[in-house]
Amino acid sequence: MKRFSADQVKVGFIGLGNMGSRIAQRLLDHGYHLSAFDADRAKAQAMANHGGVMAKNVRELARASDVVLSCLTNDEAVHTVYTGPEGVFAGARPGTVVLEMSTISPESSRELHRVGARNGIEVLDVAISGSTPAAEEGILTLLAGGNPESFHAAEPIFQAMAKQYYLLGGPGSGTAMKLVVNTLLGIGMQAIAEAVVLGEKAGLDRERLLEVLSHTALIAPAHMGKLARAARNDYSPQFPLRLMNKDFQLILKAAAQEHVPMPATEAAFRVNSDELANSEEEDFSAVLRRMEEVTGIGATRSKALTS
Repeated sequence: MKRFSADQVKVGFIGLGNMGSRIAQRLLDHGYHLSAFDADRAKAQAMANHGGVMAKNVRELARASDVVLSCLTNDEAVHTVYTGPEGVFAGARPGTVVLEMSTISPESSRELHRVGARNGIEVLDVAISGSTPAAEEGILTLLAGGNPESFHAAEPIFQAMAKQYYLLGGPGSGTAMKLVVNTLLGIGMQAIAEAVVLGEKAGLDRERLLEVLSHTALIAPAHMGKLARAARNDYSPQFPLRLMNKDFQLILKAAAQEHVPMPATEAAFRVNSDELANSEEEDFSAVLRRMEEVTGIGATRSKALTS
């Protein structure tokens, strides 16, 4: 199989949200001929303004592409985009390779692989680990499942967007690994929130506490920037609460299917859900503020700031 370098293949990209738009731009910057589609036509037009081509619909995009990438919100969106009557599988030519990058259930990834194979289309699940700034800088980590030959052929594409990329096994392995990674992401943020609130209750200065904590070996890189933003009470979404909530649901569903008890994950999910009820367009790190509010620290600090 030929390598998917910019001079060898045409790529199509579906889903131009916060993450997808940045990845698509990386591919354009690396010389790929890219057609783009998003339900919000303004997003596709913005990509066209940067050198891409705006596809009229998903089927047209698939027909014109050698490699199709997608970055969508959930399982339902992925199924609609691929298996619908005007979807990718309806338009793609046999031999097309799909790099499906959404965070969905491993079960959905395996089903997509089976349906694609019946149409002569190779599907890899290529889950993304990393933030929107990492996507912009091209330093994501990619977690893939599927055919090794197709994985190696896609390395030029991976290199345009990622610092590292791993093949975990057969179909569904990439999305399964993403659930493992996001389990630690979600629980880790909840653990930080509880530890910070304990420190504040014990009389530590919040700003100094967050600063010193960020210099310890215990804070993962994915959480490091959250401490600096929390010090400014900045919870604008890099990874929105609603997406972390969706991932918690996928994790707990997979755990139930495998009969794995996950009490810490269940507890973190409850706090995340409580904060989500207030506002879904905040960062998932807003659970820190949630813990401050339920312990009365947030109200105390607000009074101090206004007095």
